[in-house]
Amino acid sequence: MRIIAGEWRGRKLATPAGAATRPTGDRVRETLFSMLASRLGSFEGLQVADLYAGSGALGLEALSRGAAFATFVEQAPAAIAAIRTNIAALQAGDRSRLLAHSVEKLPIGDSFDLLFADPPYAPGSGTEALRQMLESGWAKPGSWAAIETGRGEAVDARGCTIEAERDVGPARLTLVRV
Repeated sequence: MRIIAGEWRGRKLATPAGAATRPTGDRVRETLFSMLASRLGSFEGLQVADLYAGSGALGLEALSRGAAFATFVEQAPAAIAAIRTNIAALQAGDRSRLLAHSVEKLPIGDSFDLLFADPPYAPGSGTEALRQMLESGWAKPGSWAAIETGRGEAVDARGCTIEAERDVGPARLTLVRV
C-alpha cells in the first residue's frame, strides 16, 4: 500500500499483520479520492475522521492532499500499531490523533468536514457506521461521509443525501452529504 497523491505521494504504508483488517486497496482509494475531489474541489484545511482506520490509509491520504487534521479510530491492536508506525514515518503526529477504541464509543462533541468509514463487510455495516457518525455529532450538517461496504451493499442514508455510489472490485463506495 502507498499514498497515491499529494505531499507524501508514493510513500509506502505499513499494514496490520493478520487477517483481522482489510485495508482499502490502492485502486479503491484512488477511485474514492477522485469521487471526492470532483465534489469537494480541494482537501485543503479539512478536519477528517478515519473510522475503522486499519492502516490509516484514508486519513493519511487526506492529510497528504492538504487536510489540516485527521482523527483515526481503531480498536484492533495490530491496526493501532500500523497506524502509529505510519504517523511516525510521515511525521504527521502534529496533524493527527489516534483514538484506540471502538467506533461505538465515539466521544460526543467532535465534528468533522469529511468522515471515512470502512467497517467490516457485513449486511447493514455501512448504515450502522453512518448512524454512529450522526448520533455522536461527528457528522455535522454540510459534512461528507465516504462509506465503504461490500459490493452491492446499500447504505440507508438516514435522512441524508446519497451523492454517489460506485462498485469498485469487491467494494461499494457511497458518498453521503449530511
